[in-house]
Amino acid sequence: MSLTSLIDVIFLLLLFFMLTSTFSRFAEVDLTAAAAGGGASAETPPLFLRLGADSVTLNGKLVDLNVLARVLISEDAAPRSLLVSLGPSVTAQRLTDLLGVLRDAPGIVPTVLGAS
Repeated sequence: MSLTSLIDVIFLLLLFFMLTSTFSRFAEVDLTAAAAGGGASAETPPLFLRLGADSVTLNGKLVDLNVLARVLISEDAAPRSLLVSLGPSVTAQRLTDLLGVLRDAPGIVPTVLGAS
Protein backbone atom coordinates (compact mmCIF):
# COMPACT_ATOMS: atom_id res chain seq x y z
CA MET A 1 0.00 0.00 0.00
CA SER A 2 1.47 3.30 -1.08
CA LEU A 3 1.33 6.32 1.18
CA THR A 4 2.09 8.77 -1.60
CA SER A 5 -1.55 9.56 -2.29
CA LEU A 6 -2.26 10.05 1.44
CA ILE A 7 0.62 12.50 1.74
CA ASP A 8 -0.63 14.38 -1.32
CA VAL A 9 -4.13 14.67 0.15
CA ILE A 10 -2.78 15.90 3.50
CA PHE A 11 -0.58 18.44 1.74
CA LEU A 12 -3.50 19.71 -0.35
CA LEU A 13 -5.70 20.01 2.76
CA LEU A 14 -2.96 21.87 4.59
CA LEU A 15 -2.47 24.20 1.65
CA PHE A 16 -6.22 24.79 1.36
CA PHE A 17 -6.66 25.68 5.04
CA MET A 18 -3.60 27.92 5.06
CA LEU A 19 -4.82 29.88 2.05
CA THR A 20 -8.42 30.22 3.18
CA SER A 21 -7.77 31.28 6.77
CA THR A 22 -7.31 34.89 7.75
CA PHE A 23 -4.50 35.99 9.99
CA SER A 24 -5.45 39.11 11.89
CA ARG A 25 -4.11 40.77 14.98
CA PHE A 26 -6.74 41.30 17.65
CA ALA A 27 -4.60 43.70 19.69
CA GLU A 28 -1.00 44.38 20.21
CA VAL A 29 0.90 45.58 23.24
CA ASP A 30 4.20 47.36 22.83
CA LEU A 31 6.89 45.78 24.97
CA THR A 32 10.13 47.67 25.20
CA ALA A 33 13.39 46.59 26.70
CA ALA A 34 14.99 48.62 29.44
CA ALA A 35 17.26 51.33 28.15
CA ALA A 36 19.64 53.71 29.82
CA GLY A 37 18.11 57.06 30.65
CA GLY A 38 14.58 56.00 29.72
CA GLY A 39 13.20 55.54 33.21
CA ALA A 40 11.46 57.81 35.65
CA SER A 41 13.34 60.28 37.78
CA ALA A 42 14.69 59.26 41.17
CA GLU A 43 12.96 62.21 42.86
CA THR A 44 9.46 60.77 42.58
CA PRO A 45 8.72 57.54 44.41
CA PRO A 46 7.44 54.68 42.24
CA LEU A 47 3.80 53.66 42.26
CA PHE A 48 3.02 50.10 43.35
CA LEU A 49 0.25 48.16 41.62
CA ARG A 50 -0.82 44.69 42.72
CA LEU A 51 -2.69 42.78 40.02
CA GLY A 52 -4.89 39.94 41.22
CA ALA A 53 -7.20 37.59 39.35
CA ASP A 54 -10.18 39.85 40.01
CA SER A 55 -8.77 42.89 41.83
CA VAL A 56 -6.35 45.74 41.22
CA THR A 57 -4.80 47.73 44.06
CA LEU A 58 -2.78 50.88 43.51
CA ASN A 59 -0.64 51.83 46.54
CA GLY A 60 -2.91 49.70 48.75
CA LYS A 61 -6.23 51.13 47.50
CA LEU A 62 -8.69 49.13 45.38
CA VAL A 63 -9.05 50.56 41.88
CA ASP A 64 -11.27 49.48 39.00
CA LEU A 65 -9.24 48.41 35.97
CA ASN A 66 -11.43 50.51 33.64
CA VAL A 67 -10.63 53.80 35.44
CA LEU A 68 -6.99 53.03 36.22
CA ALA A 69 -5.64 55.22 33.40
CA ARG A 70 -7.56 58.25 34.72
CA VAL A 71 -6.25 57.63 38.24
CA LEU A 72 -2.65 57.38 37.05
CA ILE A 73 -2.67 60.61 35.03
CA SER A 74 -0.97 63.25 37.12
CA GLU A 75 -0.64 66.99 36.70
CA ASP A 76 3.09 66.93 35.96
CA ALA A 77 4.39 65.57 32.69
CA ALA A 78 7.41 63.84 34.25
CA PRO A 79 7.48 60.08 33.72
CA ARG A 80 6.67 57.95 36.77
CA SER A 81 7.66 54.37 37.30
CA LEU A 82 4.97 51.83 38.13
CA LEU A 83 5.92 48.53 39.76
CA VAL A 84 3.40 45.81 38.84
CA SER A 85 3.28 42.78 41.12
CA LEU A 86 1.35 39.77 39.84
CA GLY A 87 -0.80 37.64 42.07
CA PRO A 88 -0.52 33.84 42.02
CA SER A 89 -3.54 33.22 39.77
CA VAL A 90 -3.15 36.05 37.24
CA THR A 91 -3.55 34.93 33.64
CA ALA A 92 -1.66 36.24 30.65
CA GLN A 93 -4.88 37.76 29.33
CA ARG A 94 -5.37 39.70 32.56
CA LEU A 95 -1.83 41.09 32.31
CA THR A 96 -2.42 41.99 28.67
CA ASP A 97 -5.60 43.85 29.64
CA LEU A 98 -3.65 45.80 32.26
CA LEU A 99 -0.89 46.70 29.79
CA GLY A 100 -3.55 47.83 27.33
CA VAL A 101 -5.01 50.15 29.97
CA LEU A 102 -1.55 51.46 30.90
CA ARG A 103 -0.95 52.38 27.27
CA ASP A 104 -3.58 55.13 27.70
CA ALA A 105 -1.75 56.66 30.69
CA PRO A 106 1.01 58.96 29.40
CA GLY A 107 4.18 59.23 31.42
CA ILE A 108 3.80 55.85 33.14
CA VAL A 109 6.75 53.45 32.86
CA PRO A 110 5.55 49.98 33.98
CA THR A 111 7.87 47.29 35.31
CA VAL A 112 6.37 43.82 35.79
CA LEU A 113 7.89 42.11 38.84
CA GLY A 114 6.42 38.62 38.47
CA ALA A 115 4.18 36.29 40.43
CA SER A 116 4.42 36.25 44.20
